Amino acid sequence: MKLLSDLHTHTIASGHAYTTLMENINYCAENGIKILGTSDHGPSMPGAPHVWNISNLRVVPRTVNGVIVLKGCEANILDTEGTLDISKKVSDYIDYLIASFHEPVFPPCSLKENMSAMLNAIDKNEKVEILGHLGNPIYDLDYETIVKKAKEKDIMIEINNTSLLGDTRIGSKSNCRYIAELCKKHNTKIIVTSDAHISFSIGQFDKAIEMLESINFPEELIMNDPSKLIAHLKNKGRLTDL
Repeated sequence: MKLLSDLHTHTIASGHAYTTLMENINYCAENGIKILGTSDHGPSMPGAPHVWNISNLRVVPRTVNGVIVLKGCEANILDTEGTLDISKKVSDYIDYLIASFHEPVFPPCSLKENMSAMLNAIDKNEKVEILGHLGNPIYDLDYETIVKKAKEKDIMIEINNTSLLGDTRIGSKSNCRYIAELCKKHNTKIIVTSDAHISFSIGQFDKAIEMLESINFPEELIMNDPSKLIAHLKNKGRLTDL
């Protein structure tokens, strides 16, 4: 399984990552990654960039050094109404949003409250394309309901390689496997990501691939193939410049 796109990566703008966008692009060019999605944290995360940093991604060329650059943001879910810290006005300037829970922004609540926040975020924010690191065990979630909602909305469930390493979001491994099994059951699309906070982690998917292969996950549901990913986004009226 060769995966040539990575849509969850961070730059120094996130405050706790260590390489620039240009360094990330160059790493992709040197290591065969065809599509780089840059997705710094939304502004509510401690240390995150100002919202103008996100909207001004429009100045970044679509292709740099042979690497296609997709412009995104890992937006924070703020409340049970599903409000994100990236407005529609700002999201209109970029290609996609990852919707994620982060403890400093949305502390874990009850199952009902967590589910309300997630489902409303999906329904109310049309640029949400990826649901980020759902396997984090501190958030009680009804995974099957979310996977079915993602199928309905034709959005992608993230399989986050960092969550599977065992030193971040500890306890995620079994949840991620279960989520992948549910995606297989319901024919829901997934995207494998690194959640890289330094260039050397981009495209590092070993743990995710190992897990997916262990459950015979169908490759047609894995959206990391560049042509498949571009077609998926173009079908939603995006990437008109490609």
